[in-house]
Amino acid sequence: MNFDGIPGPTHNYSGLAQGNLAAERNAQQVANPREAALQGLAKMRALAARGFAQGVLPPQERPDVAALRTLGFHGRDADIIARAGRQVPELLAACSSAAAMWAANAATVSPSADCADGRVHFTPANLVTHFHRALEAPTTTRVLRAIFADAAHFCVHDPLPAAPQFGDEGAANHTRFGRGIDQSGAELFVYGRRGLSAGPAPARYPARQTREASEAIARRHGLDPHHVVFAQQRPDTIDAGVFHNDVIAVGEGTFLLCHERAFVDQPALLRTLTRVVGPEFRSIVVREAELPLADAVATYLFNSQLIERPDGRFLLVAPAECRAHRAAADVLDRLTTGDTPIAEVMTFDLRQSMRNGGGPACLRLRVPLTPAERASIRARVMLDDDLAGALEAWIRRHYRDRLESADLRDPALLDESRRALDELTGLLALPSVYPFQLAGAVA
Repeated sequence: MNFDGIPGPTHNYSGLAQGNLAAERNAQQVANPREAALQGLAKMRALAARGFAQGVLPPQERPDVAALRTLGFHGRDADIIARAGRQVPELLAACSSAAAMWAANAATVSPSADCADGRVHFTPANLVTHFHRALEAPTTTRVLRAIFADAAHFCVHDPLPAAPQFGDEGAANHTRFGRGIDQSGAELFVYGRRGLSAGPAPARYPARQTREASEAIARRHGLDPHHVVFAQQRPDTIDAGVFHNDVIAVGEGTFLLCHERAFVDQPALLRTLTRVVGPEFRSIVVREAELPLADAVATYLFNSQLIERPDGRFLLVAPAECRAHRAAADVLDRLTTGDTPIAEVMTFDLRQSMRNGGGPACLRLRVPLTPAERASIRARVMLDDDLAGALEAWIRRHYRDRLESADLRDPALLDESRRALDELTGLLALPSVYPFQLAGAVA
């Protein structure tokens, strides 16, 4: 299944993520939270209508007043927001980020067939590289434990220690290969640096995922070491704006699509994947001459979803920007011509997310589930027509259609967000997962 994150009511452009070129370039633009949420919902609806299993993940409570209290602000919630907005607006912006919409950073997920105890394992990402994202881990953990609550089928771990040595950015740097979820597969973990060791590292932007974090996740999930592959991102590629592996590569089943500048010693990695995944493994490498790295980053062609169809070939879900770019459009045409694993391409307008550096793949967390595992989920998070209609009405009822950075200082935004999220947990049949609910402070 693909579980997509719903953009939250405080979706804005504050340019918080160093190395995310789109976020930096669009800082201080006017955002439209309602449009962001509706664009994401439209993608979910379209894929569900095609018969693909689609789930939803709720947004987080923002502004994070508790974080502001930890940073020395006191008084009523409204006073804290006003004071932070006057004194340190960059902190208020960080505590108001809606970046949890990018569910690919929520966790790393291993299917039950790969794990020693026969359960689906989740490790919520600690996201320690950036303060605004590190705030997400506690609520993400509660949400995942609320949805995947059946301990007979699921194990949701605590995040890794919140230290640079174990920097973990979730499924954006992880791909599971294999035929079917009832058979053991191979898991590829991609890292940007070694936490304590000297070695190749980017010079301009941070490498967010460490090898130590990836190794720890593989151990705690109980994966067979012979079926695990670790690969490093090219440092110069990170410096070009590829802050996560899913900006430069996408894989599913027995197929990998990547740019030629994705990995350190890429030919050796492809040989290793052929050996570990099996003879069915196929890869398509897009050359620099076909699509320069800068254009790959600008269009987010590789931040696409690969979804396997019943006939075994793939649907590629790409950003609309790819069709508007000559070289990227030519690549898409070639990918669906002849004997390739990709049968068709669908593009979506996700401009509100794209301006902050998140395409179709960023918005979703892949969760491989058997029918029994799926049936054990009691929360109302599986998208169908009724839930989609209810979510659209909820978005239109609660979301603003315009949000500037200065608007984050408005205490009413916190009340609006809390009312929306309190209603949403009821809509999704979730228990209390938000700090204001746990404290009994519903506006």
